[in-house]
Amino acid sequence: MAGAGVSGEAKAPGSVATPAPARSSPARSSPARTSPAPTRPAPASPAPARTSPAPRTSAPRPSTPPRSTAPALPRKGQRTSDVRALQARLWSLGFFRQQPTGYFGDVTAQALAAFQRDRGLAASGVLDAATWARLRAAGPAPTKAALYPETTLPPTRPDPRCLTGRALCVSKKSRTLAWMVDGRVVSVMDVRFGSAYTPTRDGTFKVYWKSRDHVSTIYHTPMPYALFFSGGQAVHYSPDFAARGYAGASHGCVNVRDKAKVAALFDTVRTGDKVIVY
Repeated sequence: MAGAGVSGEAKAPGSVATPAPARSSPARSSPARTSPAPTRPAPASPAPARTSPAPRTSAPRPSTPPRSTAPALPRKGQRTSDVRALQARLWSLGFFRQQPTGYFGDVTAQALAAFQRDRGLAASGVLDAATWARLRAAGPAPTKAALYPETTLPPTRPDPRCLTGRALCVSKKSRTLAWMVDGRVVSVMDVRFGSAYTPTRDGTFKVYWKSRDHVSTIYHTPMPYALFFSGGQAVHYSPDFAARGYAGASHGCVNVRDKAKVAALFDTVRTGDKVIVY
């Protein structure tokens, strides 16, 4: 049939074009971004506890043993009243053969050793507790007269020159000095003289100078309570005589070993008093 002209292909009825499936690009599965879990800082190590320094303690002091209450015994080299008492005890027993001097020297040590030997003790010459106990048991405590005897030797009959006025009567025979006033003996003391090389001069003299604390200008030794009667010769106290007795000698002076007696004599004697040495 004639109709309007239409150009085109005729489509089959009922046929529908199936659309091509759309290409789906495979889904890229990007890994899920996981933010890193916050890391907690490691717990800080606890600061070491401050320990206060240990208190300083000084080393313990060694304990000192309690002091002994026993009296110290005399020993060599001492000059004490205890030494004098020791000598007096030894003298009363016949072991110390001179007057007590108060000085513990060789003579005292020898006397003590002789006593120890006699009693069956070690003869050391040292006063120990055992020796002291034996000494005390051997006799009573010495009296004042035993501690300070008048003289070792009795004075000889005074020289006639000593029987008048005030006189220091010095006997070499008895080794004594007698202080006499009008023929009466006031005091007597032991004396020591010079050696053969420096003899004490015999004769009649007068005290011409007194010097209480004199020191020898020749020998530079002390001459306490010096009563000068002939040049450099004098009556004076001698520590050496007190210590060693007659084991020594003077340089010509008349040595006195009893300090108390010569001190009293010094205060009594006047310049001009006679000195008789015979």
